[in-house]
Amino acid sequence: MNYRETEEYTNRLRKLKELEAVGINPYPHSFQPTNESQNLIADYGSTKVGSSEDAENKTTPHVVVAGRLMLFRAMGKNAFAHIQDRSGRIQVMFNRDKTQVANCPPDQEPMKILEKKVDLGDIIGVEGYLFHTQKGELTIFATKVTLLSKSLLPLPEKHSGLADKETRYRKRWLDLISHAEVQKSFRDRSHILRLVRNFFDELSFMEVETPVLQNIYGGAAAKPFTTHLNALDQSMFLRISLEIPLKKLIIGGMDRIYEIGKVFRNEGIDRTHNPEFTMIEAYAAYWDYNDMMRVTETLLETIALALHNSTIITLFNPETGESKEIDFKAPWKRMTMKESIRHYANIDMDSISDDDIRKILIDEKMDPKELAKCSRGLLMQHIFETKVEEHLIQPHHITDHPIETTPLCKPHRNPHDKALGLIERFESFVCTKELANAYSELNDPILQRELLEDQAARKAAGDEEANPLDDEFLEAICQGMPPTGGLGIGIDRLVMLFTNSHSIRDVLYFPMMRPVGEVQEVRI
Repeated sequence: MNYRETEEYTNRLRKLKELEAVGINPYPHSFQPTNESQNLIADYGSTKVGSSEDAENKTTPHVVVAGRLMLFRAMGKNAFAHIQDRSGRIQVMFNRDKTQVANCPPDQEPMKILEKKVDLGDIIGVEGYLFHTQKGELTIFATKVTLLSKSLLPLPEKHSGLADKETRYRKRWLDLISHAEVQKSFRDRSHILRLVRNFFDELSFMEVETPVLQNIYGGAAAKPFTTHLNALDQSMFLRISLEIPLKKLIIGGMDRIYEIGKVFRNEGIDRTHNPEFTMIEAYAAYWDYNDMMRVTETLLETIALALHNSTIITLFNPETGESKEIDFKAPWKRMTMKESIRHYANIDMDSISDDDIRKILIDEKMDPKELAKCSRGLLMQHIFETKVEEHLIQPHHITDHPIETTPLCKPHRNPHDKALGLIERFESFVCTKELANAYSELNDPILQRELLEDQAARKAAGDEEANPLDDEFLEAICQGMPPTGGLGIGIDRLVMLFTNSHSIRDVLYFPMMRPVGEVQEVRI
């Protein structure tokens, strides 16, 4: 049903017109609160301020607050209410003789206006004086009430509340009104972003911005979103990573840089993936992946201490009902990918044959035809994903990946590992999920061209996640790129971790949702 056809909307619209008819503006331009509810409770909740008689005589602290009306109950000549601002709720008492309504004409009773024309969900400003009720609850004796916004739709039903997850994601404004813990998660998100910025700023990194719309995409194995630029009559792509333009800035002499921004990958939606997500990528000239490992673990240790005053946090898994203590104290456990497979899967990659690996992966329900096309390096990657990741609960750095996993990373400096096709890459895992990805960045233009040409060939053969050849990037590398360490961290997963959120949708204000009324397949 269209909301404008509901009885509640019709009734509230009538009240709005009645308020306007007596000269009360239901949508004034501004209001200046001087206090927030939780600050008042912190300052005066346990401090003796006086009785309701003292507040009526204006001898207690004077306050001005604003917020949404969440509860209203009349009790004789008084009415009690709760208003909710961004910090929480506080109780207000309206008095039939002493409480005035802004712009209320002399022939109207202010209390009647409050009782008959103001609804739950309306936003009001309250001026008054503090007191404690007989039960000890800090309360504002309202001397003046100003209607700031007349709501035309009701709040979610009081007892059942807003329980449906899909509705909460689609109508995030209602979710934020109804659930204080959701507001806290998003405040924590902003706090985490500040901590990340401060951390890199203190290491002399500079924040930069690069284009979202690109002529050519690269920097990750992902299918891009495409669009059309009318001004130049050409196809454009939404970036799938921040990497390529940031490396161009490193080549230009900007030795320590980072960017926090949105990236877009035309891929499935599940508990940890959303097609639009936020990343930080950081690059430092003259560093390598060992430096970035130290930066990664120190950053997360810093965030844990700032948010929880401890490197140890407790995370609850609603699927298993189990709680686990995760310790972010640096240094973290370091394992090569081969070592992790040997340790957690009891498979020795140096002695097992390709065919035996394929048999193991077929038992894990992987497609035999796809496995037949996989090189040894990709087989090792699949073994790691299927047999090892589930064991990486405590923070781990998994190092020395096969070269097939990325065309943008330096071959291993150890000649033996280089001959085996290993690269100086690590991924950081916490609670079985990849959180960070970092390289000793490839700066050899000849090898870079070979690897990107291989990517382009794979793309031409039908690999939708392979990258096209980027000649402009190769030209930039030919100009000379210093040894560089690069790091990428998914901000949304970082927030999930530190807010104990089980789905990425819980930490995105407006996650991707299927259009209402449409049947549409979502790949999980």
